[in-house]
Order: sequence, then C-alpha cells, then structure tokens
Amino acid sequence: MTAKRSEDSFEQVAVVELALEKSRARTERAAKALRELDADPHLIEALELTQKEISATARRLRQGTYFAVPDSQTSIEAA
Repeated sequence: MTAKRSEDSFEQVAVVELALEKSRARTERAAKALRELDADPHLIEALELTQKEISATARRLRQGTYFAVPDSQTSIEAA
C-alpha cells in the first residue's frame, strides 16, 4: 500500500474512532444524568451496558487496524 493510501485509510479509521469515543462519552453523561434523576434502574443499566459495548467496539477497531499485521507480512518468501 502506498504511503498516501495508507494515510487516507487510517484517516478514515480515526474518524470512526472519534465518533465512537463521542458516543461513549455521551452515553456516560446520560447514565450519570439518569442516576441523578433517580431514574428506573433498567434505564441506567442499559446505558452502562451500551457504554461498555461501545468501548469494546472501539478496542476491536484498534486491534483490527492499528495493531493488525497485514497478510503480506505474515509469510516468509524464499529468496
């Protein structure tokens, strides 16, 4: 992959990563607001679970992109 294609590709990944972080943070604030409102526990639990799932999704994205090894680098070619 050329340097420009690689940069453009990772820029797209970063955009998604930022959107996930914004969603995670918003979910965290909503859960806090519901706790302060003494809302029904199932509403708070749903938001807390969603926050954990968003965090897990972001972690899988990082592992599958920044920390992944391209297939072309996983084999040894005889010289």
